Amino acid sequence: MSWTGWLLFIIAVQVIHFLGTWKLYVKAGRHAWEAAVPVYNAVVLMKIINRPWWWTILLFIPIVNLIMFPVVWVETLRSFGKNSMIDTLLGVLTCGLYIYYINYTQDVKYIEDRSLKPRTSGGEWVSSILFAVVAATIVHTYVMQPFTIPTSSLEKTLLVGDFLFVSKFHYGARLPMTPLSFPMVHDTIPVVKSKSYIKKPQIPYFRFPGFQKIKRNDIVVFSWPTDTLTNITDPFSKVDIKPLDKKSNYVKRCVGLPGDSLSVRDGYVFINGEQNKLPSRAKLQFAYAVQTNSAINPQLLMDRYNLTDRYQYDNQRNVYYFAAISDESLELLKKNPSVVNVVSLKGKEGEGNAATFPQDPNYNWNTDYFGALYIPKAGATVAITPETLPLYRRIIEVYEGSEIGYDNKITQSGTEVLLNGSPLTEYTFKLDYYWMMGDNRNNSQDARMWGFVPFTHVLGKPVFVWMSWDTNAKGIMNKIRWERMFTTVGGEGAPVSYFKYFLVFLAGWFIFDFFRKRKKKVS
Repeated sequence: MSWTGWLLFIIAVQVIHFLGTWKLYVKAGRHAWEAAVPVYNAVVLMKIINRPWWWTILLFIPIVNLIMFPVVWVETLRSFGKNSMIDTLLGVLTCGLYIYYINYTQDVKYIEDRSLKPRTSGGEWVSSILFAVVAATIVHTYVMQPFTIPTSSLEKTLLVGDFLFVSKFHYGARLPMTPLSFPMVHDTIPVVKSKSYIKKPQIPYFRFPGFQKIKRNDIVVFSWPTDTLTNITDPFSKVDIKPLDKKSNYVKRCVGLPGDSLSVRDGYVFINGEQNKLPSRAKLQFAYAVQTNSAINPQLLMDRYNLTDRYQYDNQRNVYYFAAISDESLELLKKNPSVVNVVSLKGKEGEGNAATFPQDPNYNWNTDYFGALYIPKAGATVAITPETLPLYRRIIEVYEGSEIGYDNKITQSGTEVLLNGSPLTEYTFKLDYYWMMGDNRNNSQDARMWGFVPFTHVLGKPVFVWMSWDTNAKGIMNKIRWERMFTTVGGEGAPVSYFKYFLVFLAGWFIFDFFRKRKKKVS
């Protein structure tokens, strides 16, 4: 739905509100016209139901308003003496239309000094939980979102089982585009495993201003551009074209910025002809076959050389296939007297891989030898030919087409490229694009498979690891990676845990709160 469509919808809601409440406004000592003025009518209504004016703001925040509207309907009914369970249910189940019945058929009296305290302890619990959900939804949607690392694509920097806080405000919070959604979940409701949203209507894309731009080698959380999975947790679920804000969330390192020329040689990224230098915390890893002179307990190799637990073993040849070994670990591993041979499992230059972007037979690229290609920048223009079209087709048709409200369709007539029926020889980009890759180069689903990430898909910046859980360790205390708790994601050198400082602060707060309450009782 376009902004014009939403404006018409809001006007319609205002008309519905006026027709259903104007008599109640009058009975509350207000003027009938006050029920008809957009926004102002909500401020007046807050005064009528004896609630703070800033509740009005909550009514216009997507997702949060789904919680607030039923609350306001019930509060309106109670302000006119309709306190029974039946009144509450009718108010909610009719989406507020029960107020029409009260407005036109019932001789109700306005209760000006109505007590706002719940009449039962159960009601008090419901009220507390409700507004805790509202506050958490605002923080989750616009400020900071918890995120779990599910894969090893950034191993060494971020581990499987890390629990992160992802900042929405660094790059600017993205307004939810699917307003009819279950709060604080992504595309699937936990436990019941059902879809958490209704696709339509859609709010046009909008992003609040950020205070930082994406920098090279930043770790970024974003909506997976080509995601069509119905259920984020089930890779075999049926195909479904999801709304932009309900696509699966991925976390990768941004190695290519808008305007860069990027290539990959022997698994290493080159930007504008120079090899990309990663931060000290980042450790590139590649897949290797390790042959030994006898069977060795793989756990000994993993523990001694800091390898991951992803391996396969050929017992006939005593060969271990490790998915991820860093350069430092590789050099140490080669010195092991039991190791006979180590063979790289990288692809060869010129050997095309059908799964590699842009999935076109004219591009003999693979994940280890890739490019060069230009990463689009907003305002930049590129030539469009049958040869370059595979690189930028999805950008034109989807990212700068259907996802932001344009009906772009590319066709070809012989060697001529047509956009919506008109010849297309060059194209000027509307958005900035980024190239996201994992440090685990032979075990990462990243841009080498599905291409560019538009800025519209950027979700936020991981800033903090608050918990880390190792599922392979034995014993609960060993499963917690204590050294990773309360560490920052960015920065140079080894991560430093601030967990002990947090515990000191927490203890100090409890001591302060104890004496504060004790002093209050004495006075």
